Amino acid sequence: MLELLARYGQGSKPGFKPKDIRWAISFDSKVGFTGVIELGQADQKRNRGRTFNMCPDLSPSELISGSVVKCHFLIETAGVVALHDVPADDTKTAQKHRYFVKLLYEAGETNPPLATIAKFLDDDETLCHVTAQMADNNVKTGDKITISLDDEFPVEKEYWHEWWLDFRRKLKDDMDKGKNPQPMRCFVTGALASPVATHYKIEGLASVGGQSSGDVLVGFDKEAYRSYGLEQSANAATSEDAMYGYRTGLNDLIKNHSRRLVNTKVVHWFKNRVPDEDDPLPYLDNPEQEEVSARDSVRKLLDRINTGESVYLAGNQYYAVTLSGAGGRIMVRDWMEGQFEDLVKNIDQWFSDLEILQSDGSKSRKSPTLMGIIYSLVRDLKELPAPVAAKMWRIAVRNEAIPYTFVSKALARRKIEIIQDDGLNKNGMSLIKAYHLRKYRKEGNIILAEMLQPELNKNLSTPAYQCGRLMAVLAGLQHAALGDIGAGVVQRYYAAASTTPALVLGRLTKTSQFHLNKLEKGLAYWYENIIAEIWSSFREAPPRTLTLEEQSLFALGYYQQMADMRKKKVLDEEGEK
Repeated sequence: MLELLARYGQGSKPGFKPKDIRWAISFDSKVGFTGVIELGQADQKRNRGRTFNMCPDLSPSELISGSVVKCHFLIETAGVVALHDVPADDTKTAQKHRYFVKLLYEAGETNPPLATIAKFLDDDETLCHVTAQMADNNVKTGDKITISLDDEFPVEKEYWHEWWLDFRRKLKDDMDKGKNPQPMRCFVTGALASPVATHYKIEGLASVGGQSSGDVLVGFDKEAYRSYGLEQSANAATSEDAMYGYRTGLNDLIKNHSRRLVNTKVVHWFKNRVPDEDDPLPYLDNPEQEEVSARDSVRKLLDRINTGESVYLAGNQYYAVTLSGAGGRIMVRDWMEGQFEDLVKNIDQWFSDLEILQSDGSKSRKSPTLMGIIYSLVRDLKELPAPVAAKMWRIAVRNEAIPYTFVSKALARRKIEIIQDDGLNKNGMSLIKAYHLRKYRKEGNIILAEMLQPELNKNLSTPAYQCGRLMAVLAGLQHAALGDIGAGVVQRYYAAASTTPALVLGRLTKTSQFHLNKLEKGLAYWYENIIAEIWSSFREAPPRTLTLEEQSLFALGYYQQMADMRKKKVLDEEGEK
């Protein structure tokens, strides 16, 4: 995984890092200070600023090395660069400001534009003008600031790179004095290299348990994590280039190619570049699919691969890692890799298995989202165990079986909805259907797998399914005869019928005669026929008890029969009109 991440971040150099900068202090080499500029999209409420890809960067260990208070070069906070809103007794920030100006002077010996900037920032009167305009623009002390000189950003130029690399070499030599680290095999590349003492932090996981300052993926700060007397990151020896590569790659993926799944973040990429419109993974949780369902889009992509229209996608590979943070460390919850074509097939299968009619009998234009399926398991996301979202993602991507525990959670929620007459959650019923389809296929029972359809299948001979159908018909019959009477057949008998159908359904069928007598002859005849048809499907009497798995089939039969009856009612009403 680290090797693949380092390849993805290939081209990154030690000492450089992409950074988002919101503000710039503008100088003119002849006039001086000309203003404070907001970068990025200033009209957005949460403007992240502008991304500069090759910003100078010091590691935390480099910043704290030695006795001198240090700061970053060319880019720092408003407090450090201009002493904006810094209290008079804050000596540490004042020292950082002096160090920031000192670096500009030193770099300016070979790069004159930087010496010009240093003179402006070293002038108290200029700083007063800068901080006044920062206050007018509501710049915060901790906001990142860079410098513009003559309408150019030095951070974008390369003329200072050689000086910067030489500065870091000297700094590193000072830090390594007396240590004399021995070359070791790089954990990432396999080549001999001097291992870095500590690995830099990964950013962007604060919303899933991480820290705002970042979290380490590789770290050995405690004795229990070390072996063979090795110190710190020598326990997984990694060269500086390899460490920068995987860190840059993962930071970019988290920022630009990740999605949050409850308490985890999933990032993915491909061996060879894939256009955004051909990436099938966003379809799993894309609520913006309106005119065309996500499944239709995936099916079209699969057809293009099979016909050779998109030959550049064949032979490609995908990689996906699921992450969360805990105590300043990154938890890798899952890792997946495989063929691109298999990925598209698996996602197509996922949508196919989940397909089911809506409770009113109509076909939904939208495919269910992954988060919608996850939501159907619990009343509140706080009740959701941490690994569930990661596991559901893996099920969809790898075409794996759905765990029995997921179905038990979905069934418990559906029972409550039915008894409380809250309306059945379509996503929960989709998950139950997909569970049985995948179970039948794994068992080699292709016949039952083919018979379990998105809509009602009267010929599905599974007793539990037919019992659920009967319960739905009896409930519909009562409503047709008596209207809305509050607690009806479903509210009073569904729980018992779904666990002990033989004890309940026979008695309800006998009492249904009273309801039939209240209906018009044609409607009574229709209900009588369908009740008789369901009873005739039982080879023997209905089961005395149903297992939890069979209860889920009972719920599925109930749902699909209800949807079918509502569909017929709508068609009849339209026919009358």
